[in-house]
Amino acid sequence: MYVSARTDYAVRAMLAVAADHPRLVKAATLAAAQDIPLSFLQGILLDLRRAGLLHSHRGVDGGYALARPAEEITVGDVVRAVGGALTTVRGLPTTTTTYHGVATGLKDVWLAVEEAIKGVVNHRTLAELTVSAIPSTTLTTK
Repeated sequence: MYVSARTDYAVRAMLAVAADHPRLVKAATLAAAQDIPLSFLQGILLDLRRAGLLHSHRGVDGGYALARPAEEITVGDVVRAVGGALTTVRGLPTTTTTYHGVATGLKDVWLAVEEAIKGVVNHRTLAELTVSAIPSTTLTTK
């Protein structure tokens, strides 16, 4: 599995927002705290909002908050919101790969890899990952 910078940033951003829940987190504060370029983060936050994972609140006191409880948002939800498929083979969905001859069985290997990845990311919630984290009080702006 290849984890792009976009996917890594999205998961880190969601974890930081979850750690500060229910307080709103400003994009600039989040970018600085997680060392993510702000312009890149803004596009990621838009995708997460469109996927129904974040709510945005405008204004001086605005920011981002989880749209659902952290217990209901999996790493897989975040990955799919910003990156699409969990696994690909040569840039195509794993299910569309075809092989011939001695490599015929390879598709089954890639499908098994995809299922193993799903087994991890679809069962790890933001709440589980933030339980051991130190509360992120530095993200909240007053």
